[in-house]
Amino acid sequence: MSGARPGAGQEHGWGTVQPPPPPARPPTAGPPPPGGALRAVAAGLLSLSGLGLGHVLVRRRRRAAVIWAATAVFLFVALPADPDGVPAALVAAYLLLLVLAGADAARIALRTEFGPWSRPVLAAVLGLLLLAVPVAGTVAYGSARDEATEQELLGRLEEGDNLVAKAAKSSFLLSAPDYRYALTLYRELGEDHPGSRAAALVPRRLEAYYAAVATPYRAKNHCAAVEPLTYLRTLPDTVDRKLLGDLTDWPDTPLAESLYGCGVSRLGGTGPDSGSKELGTLLRTFPRSAQAGQVGPAVSGTIRQQVAGLKGAEPCTVTDQLRLTSTLVAELPETSVPSLAQQADAGVRDGVYACGVDEFKDKRFADARQTLTDFADTYKEDGRRQHARDISTAAEIAEVRPSAGKRLPGSGKPGGVRMELVISNGAPNDVEVLYTGPVTGTVKLKTCGSCERFSSEATGAAGACRANGTSYPKARLRLPAGEYHFLYKHGTGATSAVDSYASGSKVEPGYTYTSCTYVIERDPYGLDLPALPDLLKPASAP
Repeated sequence: MSGARPGAGQEHGWGTVQPPPPPARPPTAGPPPPGGALRAVAAGLLSLSGLGLGHVLVRRRRRAAVIWAATAVFLFVALPADPDGVPAALVAAYLLLLVLAGADAARIALRTEFGPWSRPVLAAVLGLLLLAVPVAGTVAYGSARDEATEQELLGRLEEGDNLVAKAAKSSFLLSAPDYRYALTLYRELGEDHPGSRAAALVPRRLEAYYAAVATPYRAKNHCAAVEPLTYLRTLPDTVDRKLLGDLTDWPDTPLAESLYGCGVSRLGGTGPDSGSKELGTLLRTFPRSAQAGQVGPAVSGTIRQQVAGLKGAEPCTVTDQLRLTSTLVAELPETSVPSLAQQADAGVRDGVYACGVDEFKDKRFADARQTLTDFADTYKEDGRRQHARDISTAAEIAEVRPSAGKRLPGSGKPGGVRMELVISNGAPNDVEVLYTGPVTGTVKLKTCGSCERFSSEATGAAGACRANGTSYPKARLRLPAGEYHFLYKHGTGATSAVDSYASGSKVEPGYTYTSCTYVIERDPYGLDLPALPDLLKPASAP
């Protein structure tokens, strides 16, 4: 027999047998081919980069395509960078995929030869270099994300700036919501993002913010400046004082100036805003300020000016102003302006008296009577009290007899001879007699218990105060000569139909005078009227 060549087919009786084809995959058992560890490292590193090159080297292109698709999806979600970044779940899933891909490529390369064009050492070095791609990408992405955050914060800063610019064009009442929201933006930037570029700009923005809110103060509109400056003064309670810096105490002086300027500008007015609210706030909030020290002199000067105005044409209007000023003084801290209350009360007292006198001169007799009666009842220690009563008496007479109000009753007692007037009451009721002329006064006569009403004027004139055995209530007056006006007011015992009666007469030197009052009953359905026939009758001559 002759030998056969290795690999040559063996002949059998029925044909020739061919050798089996090589395996499609490297064997999974037994020792790996030489260089397997280096190939595994190279393939694993190349796949960890997220480019799928490790699977390309071991000719697993479908698995490489899966890695490519995952990387594309990850980049699609991550780019462009924004402040919120990539969801943590997606990052974790992608990193897990890369680790699994690297492990899978290393496992396959352990028993699989690379192509003839590749060298395991070069592939490992390239894998190490390509790992810098995701690392550098992560760094670059972090930088881009930080920049996106900065841009977003700068956008918030710009939003606050726009709100402040808009609010500055309107009154604080209308723009307060915009101011408050802008402050919220600035505060969050400064306190929550202290290292950002936007936070570095916040102090300057706060200066502009304070200037915008205080616009009325710079325009010297003190009353309009009070509310916004009060608001600024409360900001240290909500904003970090370190962030505010010198702005923390800045509103104090402008607010004190505005409270003073507004309060003083309203002094002497007749409206509801008399300045008491502003000046009271000033004295309580800034008691040691220079403006607080000026309140007392300013109010005192206003009172003096108003008192001087009582000599003008409208003393009643000035009195109303004095009352408002007095109310203002009562609302101020007494320890801050201790002497103003007495001055204000004296001013009101002078005003009430001057007003009553002016009302009498203007023929407003009912008003004058009420004003001066209130004066006499309120200021019982005032030296003008009696004169006020006299004017009130004359005004009451003048309401019925206007000629009694031609002249203001005198405040002194005239000299010279005086004549006696005896007034008797012949009426079945009390009588009060008011008189004015050279002197003014009142006298009351009790009821004549035995007296009756007369049926006619004739019987009244003939029989009044002349009944024998009847004691008539009498009053004796000593009057200087001159024109007099009388008002007889019937009181207790008189029916509602009995009216008061006014008349006038002249008292001449050298006589004594008598007068009698009685009531005439005209008919059952008429009125009972008091009568004064020949009001004053000369009784005798000296």
